[in-house]
Amino acid sequence: MNRSSPGWLLIAFLIALIGVGFRYWQMAYSQVTLPESLYGPGLVAVGVVAMMARAFGLARFWKVWLLVAASVPCAVLARILVEAVSRPGTHDLWPLELAVAAGMGLVASVAGALLGSLFLLRSSKRP
Repeated sequence: MNRSSPGWLLIAFLIALIGVGFRYWQMAYSQVTLPESLYGPGLVAVGVVAMMARAFGLARFWKVWLLVAASVPCAVLARILVEAVSRPGTHDLWPLELAVAAGMGLVASVAGALLGSLFLLRSSKRP
C-alpha cells in the first residue's frame, strides 16, 4: 500500500471510531448526556488521527477532515442502533444526538487536520 491508498484512510477512520466509541459505548444509558459524554480522550484521538493522516499526506485536507470527523456520529449511531433494538423508544431525539456528535467531530477533526497541514507544509519546504 502506498501513501495515497484509500486503505490508509479507512484505517484512520476505524482508529478514530474505536478511539471515540470505546469509552462512550461502555457507559450506562442513564449516564449518557451529549455532548459531555464525548468529551475526553475520544475526541483527542479524533484530532490526533486527523493530524497524523494529514501530516503524512494521506489525502487532501477536506477528505481527511470530513472522513475522520464522521467517526464521531458513526460511534453515536452505532449506540443508537444497538439500544433501539434492545429498548425501543430510548432514543427519540436521535437526529439531535447525531447533529451534536457531527458538530463535535467536525471541530475536533478540523483542529487536527489544520495542525497536520502545518506539519506537512513545514516538512515539504527545502532548507
